[in-house]
Amino acid sequence: MTKPVLEPLSTYRSYPPEEMVDRTRAFYETIRRRRTVRDFSDKAVPRDVIEYALLAAGTAPSGANLQPWHFTVITGPEAKRRIREEAEVEERDFYNGRAPQEWLDALAPLGTDEHKAFLETAPVLIAIFGQRSSEGPDGRRIKNYYVPESVGIATGFLITALHEAGLVTLTHTPSPMGFLNEICGRPDTEKPYILLVVGYPAEDCRVPVHGGIKKPLETIASWI
Repeated sequence: MTKPVLEPLSTYRSYPPEEMVDRTRAFYETIRRRRTVRDFSDKAVPRDVIEYALLAAGTAPSGANLQPWHFTVITGPEAKRRIREEAEVEERDFYNGRAPQEWLDALAPLGTDEHKAFLETAPVLIAIFGQRSSEGPDGRRIKNYYVPESVGIATGFLITALHEAGLVTLTHTPSPMGFLNEICGRPDTEKPYILLVVGYPAEDCRVPVHGGIKKPLETIASWI
């Protein structure tokens, strides 16, 4: 068995209790402004912003630190057009027969439907894949562990980094999403989890009131 190689925790920073409260409160006030957006501007996003946000996502914890994710950034109009066409095929099936009424009722306050124009309007799409296995230093395939959990955490980091930069996002999840493997040139060993839509909000952007209603602390957490 390989022995772990350890190093001092040189990156840790400690803060006085009062500053801890101030910092967490400030972060909460920043992140609570985040809203899921479906009305995007076509204004271009600086590439460096996306790259640093992806680097931030790559710092997320993962099962055995195998980092089982891949992010494909899509900005070309032809690729975005193909993605919209394929996604809308799945969405039409979903909204017109495949989804149970209970699910449609839950979505109704958000005003979503099978039309996904934002997939072409937004300047950036990021297809987020989970990798079932990785290639080790010796070329052997290594099974990845806790892939959905790891990809979910990394996606949260990515969304937060993009929000911090002043961008808006939408987590789009057409099902199934196998068409993303073909369009993005990713192997069958990778599973697409989320198509993240990224950009600036349109000038006339409107968001559903329902989406801004968040559960209070006492309903999402408990102390024992």
